[in-house]
Amino acid sequence: MIKLFFKALRLILMPFMLLWAKLGTPRGIVRTPHIQHEIDTKCRKLALYHFKTCPFCIKVRHEMARLSLPIVLRDAQHDPKHRADLLDGGGKIQTPCLQITDPAGGVQWLYESKEIISYLQALSSAPEIRT
Repeated sequence: MIKLFFKALRLILMPFMLLWAKLGTPRGIVRTPHIQHEIDTKCRKLALYHFKTCPFCIKVRHEMARLSLPIVLRDAQHDPKHRADLLDGGGKIQTPCLQITDPAGGVQWLYESKEIISYLQALSSAPEIRT
């Protein structure tokens, strides 16, 4: 009975979460082409495992948009391969989770939206021009 309640609650809240995700997405930072290229290069080694309607995932995706970070998104809710990769690599199915691959090929899994956002802000701390 409790399981059905939460399933119904998710079905009711899902459209509102998707609307918030769409309408709440901020405009991105505008950088010089050279600096944006450097940021883009850094982001090639990152992937965000997320659930589309997870409020913490939406928060991280909004920050990615604000910082103009082209990070690959991997749906761990509906894609069984991404879900399995998250469980095998990170050890648990919890989103958001940022997969960070270092130049030597080592992989780090960063959980918790607050920590991910701090990491992304540090990554993009290059001088910027706001418009």
